[in-house]
Amino acid sequence: MRGDTRSYAAARRERAADVDRWLTDLVRTACGTPYGSNGGTTRNDERGALNGVALVAVGSLGRSELAPGSDLDLVLLHDGRDDVARIADRIWYPIWDSGVGLDHSVRTVDEAAKVAREDLKAVLGLIQARHVAGDPELTRSAREIVLAEWRADSRRRLGELREASDKRAEASGELAFLLEPDLRDSRGGLRDVQAMQAVAAAWVASAPGPRVREAHEILLDVRHGLHLVTARGADRLVLQEQDAVAGMLGLLDAEALMRRLAEAARTIGHSFDATWRTVDRLLAGPAPRGRRPLADGVVEHGGEVVLARGADPRTDPVLVLRAAAAAAEAGLPLAPATVTTLAAQSPPLPTPWPDEARDALVALLGAGRAAVPVWEELDQAGMLVRLLPDWERVRYRPQRNPVHRYTVDRHLIETAAGAASFTREVSRPDLLLISALLHDIGKGYPGDHSTTGAVVARDIGARMGLPPADVDVLETVVRHHLLLPETATRRDLDDPVTISRVAGAVGSREVLELLAALAVADGHATGPAAWNSWKASLVADLVRRVRSALSGTPLRPAPSLSVEQASLARHGGGAVRVNGGAVTVVAPDRSGLLWRAAGVLAAHRMVVRAASAASAGATAVIEFSVVPEYGSPPDPATLEADLRLVLAGRLDIEQRLARRTRSMRPARVPVAPPRVNLVDDASNTATVVEVRAHDRPGLLWRIGRAFGECGLDVRAARVETLGAEAVDVFYVVDRAGRPLTDEAQRAQVRDQVLAALR
Repeated sequence: MRGDTRSYAAARRERAADVDRWLTDLVRTACGTPYGSNGGTTRNDERGALNGVALVAVGSLGRSELAPGSDLDLVLLHDGRDDVARIADRIWYPIWDSGVGLDHSVRTVDEAAKVAREDLKAVLGLIQARHVAGDPELTRSAREIVLAEWRADSRRRLGELREASDKRAEASGELAFLLEPDLRDSRGGLRDVQAMQAVAAAWVASAPGPRVREAHEILLDVRHGLHLVTARGADRLVLQEQDAVAGMLGLLDAEALMRRLAEAARTIGHSFDATWRTVDRLLAGPAPRGRRPLADGVVEHGGEVVLARGADPRTDPVLVLRAAAAAAEAGLPLAPATVTTLAAQSPPLPTPWPDEARDALVALLGAGRAAVPVWEELDQAGMLVRLLPDWERVRYRPQRNPVHRYTVDRHLIETAAGAASFTREVSRPDLLLISALLHDIGKGYPGDHSTTGAVVARDIGARMGLPPADVDVLETVVRHHLLLPETATRRDLDDPVTISRVAGAVGSREVLELLAALAVADGHATGPAAWNSWKASLVADLVRRVRSALSGTPLRPAPSLSVEQASLARHGGGAVRVNGGAVTVVAPDRSGLLWRAAGVLAAHRMVVRAASAASAGATAVIEFSVVPEYGSPPDPATLEADLRLVLAGRLDIEQRLARRTRSMRPARVPVAPPRVNLVDDASNTATVVEVRAHDRPGLLWRIGRAFGECGLDVRAARVETLGAEAVDVFYVVDRAGRPLTDEAQRAQVRDQVLAALR
């Protein structure tokens, strides 16, 4: 079946049929009437022996979705027969002996109905129960009773189902955006399809349509391939299995697999939300009559946004964007029939767009969070790729990186929604929203996404009808959308070269404020590992310095030591102060102080995010920005004691860190080799060394020790952890305080640091 997913569905049905035949034989044998045996049993005898007992399949077997590693979920119904325990044993034991997983129960029809009233899982199984063997009247009676009670009590039971679905989604996340999704329990997964089928069984909403059924089959195929690859029943698609599963499904690689999976999950999730809107509307009773105008050709009716009487999408190409903007601004969904009409009848927008179309797009994005579900409606209907053809390149594109929580397309609209909070802080809110929507559009093309994205954004901006000057700004913002966060976290902001280079790239205060707002929105939309208070403060500091440089106002030089640092320095060496995430170390100035202090912090399970050093005479003051790996920070007195010991050469930090490394579980997937790069022209007073490596305890200590072995001092450091990857930048000088110019020495530094990372 490798690569032929069409056969997977047939294989599931065939396996269910084979299991049915096996179970039927078990039931006949258990009841003492193996049909076709040499004992002379007649059909009437068989029917009599099977009367009052029925084997019913629920779960994946009941739905004929039995994957290679699926368990069997069975209910043995009976009418009170005295020998039912013996019959059950003669069915269950052969199944257990075969090694197949089994979830089983033995109940009368009344008992089954009672359990269904009290247990959501039981009722969902019985709603889709399928008769396998025995007395079909028992199966029919049980299903009829359970379905009748499910429909009669739908208001309460559907509320229970909704609550369970929400809890499941909260625990398992959203399938379309997870690196290692749970195919069954994540939002947009198999359980959501079963929930929609249960709603349909209550006669409250329609059954899932053809697009959902197709998406459902994709999920079943992926699970089927996963079972074949792992040789067991598994629902979580972990990273190390994804390439193999892609191969089983005839796909190029894991990225192609995850893109298809994201599309299927988004389709299911979208339909799932629409189903619950229908449930809420029907259970709430009749909606108020009348129509409330929202925009030209757009009105609210029954809690949804619909087209006004006389509105004609065929002659009004802007109507689709106007309706979407009106829906987002009103916080209402577009009616399904309206979406269908717009998708079928809306003509392409002219090129360039009329001003009204661009204004409607900006209004849609400016609605903030309310724009996201409306954008998803347009996407599911296929309208986005008609409005923005380049959108197809990023649509459902996964980002196989733990830092990112969304696919590229969803990240873009999430960033635009976040940027809406900053529209009053910039002079061009329209350009902020459009650049937020397009800032990663280059990820759909080869090469550096900022560079290629700038070219694509320029073309899109021109097609949107932006004036040439605005197109220039849009291109600049997209090209440099990572400039502020990367500079703030990887360069020394006290170095004049840093500020000069950023100011030269930005060019104007207008672009600077757009980049500053976009950095925050982009960081929040990426994930918690990409944005935090530490990074926010660094970016704000960089923006302040660049703004002064652009205006020609010189910054007042910061004092070499703060008041608190100077106070600590007066007391000499060996002092430690912990204030939240800030750790100040004061010690006699000596070579290697920074990396030795970093080793102490690592030994106490503190993750270093940034470090900088200053001197006051013979005393050095080092500032670390840290977070605990978990729990609360360690006791400052303990830190101080260990620091004094390591400076005196009486504490073996290397041994401690080696023990920690051995106790950690190795990475589950291969990691890229470390990379060390000496960045030219980043500073006039030091050599900038950028290190990228898989993060592990004591990484900063190992790198710093390598610098010490090369006879270098670390003047400043910027340390950032993105998921499991460390991006560390060091400003180093030789013993004379000068940057490195000798090529042999530069090569030695690179080799020594790489050796320390292996």
